[in-house]
Amino acid sequence: MAISSVSRPAVIRVASPGAVVLALALPLLFLHRTWQPSVGSVTLSDVAVVAVLLAAIVAGVREGFAPLVAGRVVWLTWAFFLFWLAVATAYGAARFGAYPLRKHAVTLVKWYEYALLAPAVPLLLRRRRDLELVLWSLALWSAAATFVGVLEWFGLDVAAKGAFGKRQASFLGSSDFAALSGAALLAGFVVRRGPLAWILVVSGAMGSIVAGSISALLGLATAAALALLVLVRVDRRRAVALAGTLAVVAAGSVAIRTADLTAFQRFLGGTPDTAEPNKVQTYSHRTTLAYIGGRIWLAHPLLGVGWQGSKDPWAYMPYVPDAKRKFPHEAPLAFPAPNRPYGIQLMYLEALADLGPVGLLAVVALFAATFVVALRARSNAAGAIAALWILFVAWCWTAQDFVAGIPLDALTWLTVGLAVTAAAWRRAGV
Repeated sequence: MAISSVSRPAVIRVASPGAVVLALALPLLFLHRTWQPSVGSVTLSDVAVVAVLLAAIVAGVREGFAPLVAGRVVWLTWAFFLFWLAVATAYGAARFGAYPLRKHAVTLVKWYEYALLAPAVPLLLRRRRDLELVLWSLALWSAAATFVGVLEWFGLDVAAKGAFGKRQASFLGSSDFAALSGAALLAGFVVRRGPLAWILVVSGAMGSIVAGSISALLGLATAAALALLVLVRVDRRRAVALAGTLAVVAAGSVAIRTADLTAFQRFLGGTPDTAEPNKVQTYSHRTTLAYIGGRIWLAHPLLGVGWQGSKDPWAYMPYVPDAKRKFPHEAPLAFPAPNRPYGIQLMYLEALADLGPVGLLAVVALFAATFVVALRARSNAAGAIAALWILFVAWCWTAQDFVAGIPLDALTWLTVGLAVTAAAWRRAGV
C-alpha cells in the first residue's frame, strides 16, 4: 500500500463544484438528527444527500459517467444487497400479519437514499484536489466534534453531555462520534504530512479516546495492522508513529470504559452488579440482545423475519422470557419491550435475523468487494483511505444495527464510493 501525501492547500481553490457540494454536505451527514431542523421524517441531512446526488448527476452529464465503470464488482454486490432488502421487506409483509409494511418501507427508502451516496462519490471526485477538499472538510468537522467532546468530558453542558470523565457523544452520538474520529485518524495516516494530516490525526486520536468505543478501537487496530504491514518495510519511522498513536488511543479508550468492562467481567462470571443493580450495562445488554437475535434467526433460519422485523415486538417478545431466565442478573430495563425496541445492536446478526443467510452474505460480499477494489488501487490516496476505512467500518457495525440516516451509514456508503473512485483514478492514470 503506497500511502502518499495529498496535502497541498493551494489546490483547494480549484476543486470542482461537485467536490465543493460534497465537502459542504459532509458536516450535515455527521450530525445527529437532534441538532437538525426537520419536517416530519425529513431532516437537513436528507437535503444534503439530495444536493450531493443532484451534483453527481450534473457532473455525470457534463464529464461523463465513465468513473462508475471501474467498480463493476462493487456495483454488482451493492445492487444485490439493495435488491435483497426489497425482497426481505416484501417477504416480511407477505409472511407475517403483524409486520408493519409502511413503517419499514419508509426506513428502506431512507436506506436507499443514503446508499446512492456510493455512486455519487466517483462522479464528484474526479481529481486529487477534489479529494483534498473533502478531507479538509472532514478534518475541520472532526476537530469541532472533538473540541465539543472534550468540553463535555470535563463536565460542560455543550451538546449531548454525558457523565464527567466518561465517554461522550459530542454532537453526533457516542458511536457515530467514534466513527467520525476513526475515519479522520486513518485518513491522517494516509495524508502523511502538512497541516491537513496534523488536524486529522490529532482530532481523530483525541476524539476516538473521548468517544470510547471498543468496536471502533478494534476497527482502528485492524486497519492499522494493514498499514503497518506496508510501512514496516518502507518507512519504519512512520510505522513506529502509527503504532504509538494507536497505543495511546487504545490506552485512553480502555481507561474511559473501565467501569463498563468491569461490569461485563462480572456479568460473564455470573455475579450480580451490587453497586448499580438497576443500571443497563453496555456489554451485558448487547449480549442479551444478541441472544434474542439469535433465537429470532433460529426460528426463521432461511429468510428471517423481514427487513427491520427483529425490532418489532411480535418478533422479539416470544424470546424475552427465556432471556430473563438465562440472564437473571440483568437489570429489568435491559430487556426489550414494546416501549423500548432496542434492536439487536449487532448488524451482522441482525442481517441473519431479518434477511436470512443470503442477506448476511450480501453484506459481507459488499464489504469484501469494496476492500479488494480499494486495495488494488492502493497506490493512490483514495484507494489507501478506502481500504483502511472499510476495515474500520466493518468493525463499527458490530455495535450498531441497521439504522438509516446515521453518520455510520453515511461513512459506509462514502467508503464504497471512494473505493470505486480509486479504481477509476487507477484506470485513468490520475
